[in-house]
Parts: sequence; structure tokens; C-alpha cells
Amino acid sequence: MTDKYNLTQEQNIFLAKKVLVTSIYTSVKIEGLNTTFPETQTILDGVNVPNVKLDEINCILNLRDAWNYVLSNINDNNSLEYLCKINSYVSRNESLEWGVLRTGKVGIFGTDYILDIPKKDNIVKNIDSILKENISITERSIKLMLYLMRSQIFWDGNKRTSMIMANKIMIENGKGIIIIKEEYVNEFNKLLNDYYNTNDMNEISQFINNNCIYGIDM
Repeated sequence: MTDKYNLTQEQNIFLAKKVLVTSIYTSVKIEGLNTTFPETQTILDGVNVPNVKLDEINCILNLRDAWNYVLSNINDNNSLEYLCKINSYVSRNESLEWGVLRTGKVGIFGTDYILDIPKKDNIVKNIDSILKENISITERSIKLMLYLMRSQIFWDGNKRTSMIMANKIMIENGKGIIIIKEEYVNEFNKLLNDYYNTNDMNEISQFINNNCIYGIDM
């Protein structure tokens, strides 16, 4: 898997800001929320939308704040601490705790996969191992994103947190941005469930690389 784009960091940040509404909208679609694109745009503009549930509004504004944090701290070290900071925005007022590792066992709806309590040392080791692999930035970002999604290290917001973290790595290196557009959400969720059950990320990695990497064609 090779990198599709080679942008400057400035160009990639510009891109990320231009597609921010789309990134947030598609993230909430993956979570099964029914908010429309115009409603998402209106909420991000700071205007009240009467027909949208409060928890959906909160989810959208949390994603906005998480993205603002990342774009303002794009060159910080890629670490578990940084990941926890992203989750502290993403899951704020949504889960039992936010910005800290999960302390209980959970299952993933739609699968037979039961997760043990995450151990900090193992998580740090696995993150570092992926980040040091001799593979393209794009492949590294996708691999880290999928590993974190399956590991479910937080009580809530794991998919959103993982995707933003992957995009942080893409953006800081000028490799474009990962967006699961609406037309690909169903297929992505199906492949993600298969990955949860099998721990084989090959098919979903190729799907993301083929359909979900966007950049600027210079």
C-alpha cells in the first residue's frame, strides 16, 4: 500500500478544514445517528436545530472540539496520552468516563467478540510498534485506526477517536485524509464487524485505501 498524496502539512491542514463538516457528518453516520448534512452544518455554525436530539448535537460539537484540538496540536507526539486527549473531547458527557482507559469488560454489538480490560503497557507497546513499522504513512494510519477500533480501549467513542487519531498522522505527514463517505458507510460497517470477529484487517484496509482516502490533486 503506497501513499496516494504528498502534500505539504499546510496544504493538508487546509484540506482538513475544508472537509471538516463532511468528516464530522460521516463520523456520526457511522455511529448510526440520523442527523442530515444541512443539520450538521447548522449545528457547527452555532445555530439551534429544534428537531435534532440533544445527544446528537453534543456528539457533533464534541467532534468539532476534538478536531480543533488536533489541528491546533498537529505536531505533538503520537502517543497514548494524545489519544486520551482526543477521546476526552469525543466522549465528553457521553460515557462513564472520558479520556481514560476502560476499566471493565465490554462486548461489541453484532459480534461475539468480548474484550478484556485494556492494559496500558500493552496498548503503548502496540501503538509504538505500529508507528515504527516500515510501511507507508497511509497504511500505518489505517492499521493504527483499525487496531484501536477493535481494541475498544475507551468506554465510548472508540471509532470516532481512532479515526481522528489516524487522520492526525495523515495530516501531519501530508498524506491526505480518511473519510468514510455516506455511500460507503454500510460496507465499511460490515467489513468492520468481520474484522472484529476474525482479527484479519486485510479486506477492510484495502477497502479504505481504495475508497476513502482524499487529498488535493495538484
